[in-house]
Amino acid sequence: MRIGNTEIAHGLFLAPLAGVSDRSFRRMARRFGAEYTVSEMVSAKALCYEQLSKRPVTDSRVRTAPLAAVYREEEPMAVQLFGAEPDFVAEAARLLESGEYRGACGEIPPAAIDINMGCPMAKIVGNGEGSALLKDPLLAAEIVRATVRAISLPVTVKIRAGWDAESINAVEVAKRLEDAGASMICVHGRTRAQMYAPSADWSIIRAVKEAVSVPVVGNGDVFSGEDALRMLRETGCDGVMIARGAQGNPWIFSEVSAALEGRPYTPPTLTERLSIALEHAEDIVLEKGERIGIAESRKHMAWYLHGIRGAATARNAVMTASTLSDLRSIFSGLMQTE
Repeated sequence: MRIGNTEIAHGLFLAPLAGVSDRSFRRMARRFGAEYTVSEMVSAKALCYEQLSKRPVTDSRVRTAPLAAVYREEEPMAVQLFGAEPDFVAEAARLLESGEYRGACGEIPPAAIDINMGCPMAKIVGNGEGSALLKDPLLAAEIVRATVRAISLPVTVKIRAGWDAESINAVEVAKRLEDAGASMICVHGRTRAQMYAPSADWSIIRAVKEAVSVPVVGNGDVFSGEDALRMLRETGCDGVMIARGAQGNPWIFSEVSAALEGRPYTPPTLTERLSIALEHAEDIVLEKGERIGIAESRKHMAWYLHGIRGAATARNAVMTASTLSDLRSIFSGLMQTE
């Protein structure tokens, strides 16, 4: 499939995950076969307001711009914006395309601007953003239209099935987004009311795919290569976006690639799995320093431990770790049990 000038051989996407899909996480996913990644959510309004500050660029209040940084090694990567005001979203997209904005620290423009219309979190929908936009398809379309007019980059959108069971309107929204100029639509087969409760309704993804001509990417409940094959088979979607299935399991992209190509797949051994986890923690620390890096790596390490014998005890130890040496000691003990 293609998004603008970007060709994606297998259609394997890493989903945007607030507080999770930072540069280290994206790098790990790409190492194992993710072909296209998306940034954490970036507030369009916050990015625009940062441009008005009189403070030095090094001031700690310039926090939004670094979330949007794209480096050459990450190409292709989209930056995801959230917002409910067309002018702000369009201006933020223009800034990101130009690379000329306060706090800019990336090396290249994003491959696309992705607009979040799927986040279910209360603090987002409370401002009319994220999945709240599904309740106003006309506004959703106007946001896309304004952004398409402002930039030459492709504009993509991530949506949900609808707001709740009584208002499943993904097909209507998708048609309006396509008419407004969206280059790709990703559909999470849950309503906002469902949050992340099981299970995703893939028939919604199929309905959207049949209703629009732009590429459609499916999202929701892909935790294995077989899940990905079944989604593609049942929905006809052009690609698969993996979210929670990649947490503590970045090699899922290798598993899906093998399934798509009909090759055998061998999962990592316990030692390989824990070694990868430590590399991930080391990369986070390198990016953010040990104090912040260890704090942010704890959730990742807990995910890597899922299903391992002795995981509960190790997870408790991870949550009190304060240095890389602590993590190495915890994981070394587990490796000796293999």
